[in-house]
Amino acid sequence: MTKQEKIESRIISSTATLVSAMKQMDSLDCKLLLVFKDNLFYSMLSIGDIQRAIIKGVHLEEPVDKVLRENVKLGHEQDLLDDLKELMQKHRIEFLPILDSTGKLKEVLFWDEVFETQQPEIFKLNCPVVIMAGGKGTRLKPVTNIIPKPLIPIGDKPIIELIVDSFVKAGVADFYVSVNYKKEMIKRFFDDIPEKKYKVHYFVEKKPLGTAGSLFLLKEKLNATFFVTNCDILLKQDYAEILDYHYQHKNEITLVGAIKHYAIPYGTLETKAGGQLKSFREKPDVTFLVNAGMYILEPHLLNEIPEDTFFHITDLIEKIKARNGNVGVFPVSEGAWMDIGEWKEYNKTIARMGFGS
Repeated sequence: MTKQEKIESRIISSTATLVSAMKQMDSLDCKLLLVFKDNLFYSMLSIGDIQRAIIKGVHLEEPVDKVLRENVKLGHEQDLLDDLKELMQKHRIEFLPILDSTGKLKEVLFWDEVFETQQPEIFKLNCPVVIMAGGKGTRLKPVTNIIPKPLIPIGDKPIIELIVDSFVKAGVADFYVSVNYKKEMIKRFFDDIPEKKYKVHYFVEKKPLGTAGSLFLLKEKLNATFFVTNCDILLKQDYAEILDYHYQHKNEITLVGAIKHYAIPYGTLETKAGGQLKSFREKPDVTFLVNAGMYILEPHLLNEIPEDTFFHITDLIEKIKARNGNVGVFPVSEGAWMDIGEWKEYNKTIARMGFGS
């Protein structure tokens, strides 16, 4: 792709919908777009703008210009390159539009061409992460008859190591891993990693306890806000932004929700009284916000998980909601969420990460 093609692929109309903007970002594996109005540069749209809009209740079919910020980071043709680079580094800007004296787009500086292999700095976390790795992975048989689901490879690393690596980059040093099925293989895998920059603590789920029941075993071990993640997902999202949302809204628990698009291969019908046709839509796309399998919890919630009892995360959520506690949802795009819980999704993830045949 030429530089001009790269720029043009990131242009979106101010009248385009938010859902189309998310799809465009996912297709390009980017988190920032150039917004044009009447064929002229108008503003910038980031995935953060869309996420904040969703959190405020803005519908995804609303136009892009409804959620644009008043102040965006821009460069001007008279600016020194060193000043522009400093601006990009300070604000971790994926690409920076450079405007001429009339406000027209003159150039775009992309991070990878300015800094080459240097990556934007990630905000550091200071909280533990719990990885739920005790399941049998029945949807991934027959492979899971031999190795546990957390050790299924994505390229040259197992999924659980990729999860750990993503959090280590964000400054996490303490991991608590729930184990049961083929637990010795998981322990041995981490024991064989030389010079780890993190600690792995195991807690054993002696029998199936649901998606949250085993957290009771951490009651005396965790006394700070912590992440919980399934062992079969990867998330391309700054974890600090999820944590910041969690704190800002004073949530007791925050769920990560992925925007998921489905194409209905049939015309859909809506009827009214008497069976009369009200509306007809030809092969519509529908969009849902689905549970991505990652959470942030406050430590006091461990006191609300019953001992040695089958207990799902949904049961905990219902307990919090029953007392009017805050249960938040942080949205991510479909492309930011990768799932290997079943073969169809596993194969998609492999292809997206460039490991397909």
